[in-house]
Amino acid sequence: MNRWQNLWRFIPLFGLMMMLLTGCGDETISALKPRGPVARDQLFLMKLSFGIMLLVVVVVFLIYIYVLVRFRKKKGDKDIVPKQVEGNHTLEIIWTVIPIILLLILAVPTVQYTFKALEDHRENKDALHVKVTAHAFWWQFEYPSLGISTAQDLVIPTNKKIAFELTAADVKHSFWVPSLGGKMDTNPGLTNVFYLQADEVDTFKGKCAELCGASHSLMDFKVKSMDSAAFDQWVAKMKTPAVIPADARAGEQVFKDNCLSCHAVNAQGLGAGPNLNGFASRELVAGILPHNDAKLKEWITDPQSVKPGAQMPAFGPTGPKPLQDQQLNDLVKYLNSLKLK
Repeated sequence: MNRWQNLWRFIPLFGLMMMLLTGCGDETISALKPRGPVARDQLFLMKLSFGIMLLVVVVVFLIYIYVLVRFRKKKGDKDIVPKQVEGNHTLEIIWTVIPIILLLILAVPTVQYTFKALEDHRENKDALHVKVTAHAFWWQFEYPSLGISTAQDLVIPTNKKIAFELTAADVKHSFWVPSLGGKMDTNPGLTNVFYLQADEVDTFKGKCAELCGASHSLMDFKVKSMDSAAFDQWVAKMKTPAVIPADARAGEQVFKDNCLSCHAVNAQGLGAGPNLNGFASRELVAGILPHNDAKLKEWITDPQSVKPGAQMPAFGPTGPKPLQDQQLNDLVKYLNSLKLK
């Protein structure tokens, strides 16, 4: 008995810890802090459903407490049998109609906002069309109307509908930017469409929301929203070929001999691996590692240690085509020269 009494003392501590931990998190990856119209619509539906459930729970508990108090057995009472209401058509209609009304209150806006979020804006001249292809374990982004392609970092203009066309190259994945809207599956051989919109200039985190393999939890990407002028400048920079300095030419040859068959470095190129146009301007390597020489070398020499199950071959001593130290250094120097001017 004393053991259980001691455990009760920890309950206030657990409660305090729960309150503190609920304040932890990243605002750019929270569905409860919407940063666009789609996310706001979906938060409204969450609040509506929670409010209806809370209302039902409160009413049920109030009735339960009332019955306990009103019909409790008092001293001297021999028997208390509440008035039987079986066959009372009025009450039966009331407790049948009320749930139907509550369901309609929830169902009507849910259906409305669901179809609204799934509108196809690919032909809308005021929207930006982006084709998303999910790979194990990275993301490919194409802008058909702009003639550019990139990977891992999705750049979009603010206050403009982004019409997404989603598919997958291997297995089922799920595209999710919590701050901008709900998730959407990407399926091999199929195309799903929906749209998102960002209201503010910021960087939002995206995730794969479908268990897709060993590195599912590492399949991250970023969404950078810019004002219209900054976005146009980014597009122009993406279309401008990188200027390779003379001391990076040796690394360029190493890249052509070992990497070019999978990785494009021009505005429109697609391949088995991510497009590396503007790679040096990205903040992360492989979507998860800090962008510095040490981490870049770690990724090139042994990608499996970073993302288990990744399709990229290792170029370290144990890889199928190992690079010498000088070749590796030259390659890193070349990759760091692929900057957006």
